[in-house]
Amino acid sequence: MRRLTAAAIAATAALLALTGCSSQTSDNSPPTAPTTTAPALSAAEQREACVDAWAATIGARPADFNPETDTDPTPDACTSLSESDSLDAYMDGLQQTNKAGQDAFKKAIEDAASAATPSP
Repeated sequence: MRRLTAAAIAATAALLALTGCSSQTSDNSPPTAPTTTAPALSAAEQREACVDAWAATIGARPADFNPETDTDPTPDACTSLSESDSLDAYMDGLQQTNKAGQDAFKKAIEDAASAATPSP
């Protein structure tokens, strides 16, 4: 059961990495920096950004990641939070990643069950 859950999480992480990491421009000019600064985030927005960053970091773990000996790098979105708030956000990000893996696993089971059901 753990292997299937881990495989589902790894597949989800790979899909997220593939969909969000590519960017191409039509010309060869280097990208320009924005001329305006982003508005400051509220404390709730900073925390949510940190939770999402932890979820992405956890979801991008390599297949051979060992939580007993390996560590995750702290995402940049979490550097402004206290250690306690960052740890809370880490736990929420872990829960978010686990929920996504469970949902993907359940969908795979449902898809397999519907494919195995004979149609009339």
